[in-house]
Amino acid sequence: MESPETMAGKWSDLFGNSNPIHVEIGSGKGQFLTQMALRHPELNFIAVEGGPDISIRILQKAKELELKNLRVISVFVKDARDFFAQGEVSRIYINFCDPWPKARHAKRRLVYRGKLEAYRAIAAPGAMLAFRTDNDDLFQFGLEEIDAMELPVETVTRDLHSEPYFADMIPTEYEMKFAQSGKSINYTLVHIN
Repeated sequence: MESPETMAGKWSDLFGNSNPIHVEIGSGKGQFLTQMALRHPELNFIAVEGGPDISIRILQKAKELELKNLRVISVFVKDARDFFAQGEVSRIYINFCDPWPKARHAKRRLVYRGKLEAYRAIAAPGAMLAFRTDNDDLFQFGLEEIDAMELPVETVTRDLHSEPYFADMIPTEYEMKFAQSGKSINYTLVHIN
């Protein structure tokens, strides 16, 4: 079997179809991506940058749900261009909602300009980037980086019940508890290419 680094441009071959590819960067417990794959069998999903234990959990859930449209890259992705070809990805999700505050500042690496440049390079024409976090500082940092790159923002909301959010997102168990406590999840949808 090929390594993830040699799969750039070949993910459609691995899935066995040419359906659009959606990628989640920084996959958590896999709740979001497994439910998205279940909801959208017409799309292909790839979980990226979850640790080995998380990757195993995602794969177990995918097997349990018989998901044929979900794959996992369990190694750290320094540059998305090493794993995906130009124009190969139609949607990128950066989901960072975490009950452990110590990890939050390190996650800035998900939305700084160098990463956004790489995401833009692998994005197909018309591709979108969906970014959500429960951390206001991280969200502000991300918006500043997005603005500095002059990427058009389509939606910004803090309302989990808004139409733009639910059209694209499935809230995780943690996010629902977070929202029920009166706090908000920051969400934006950006034209990445």
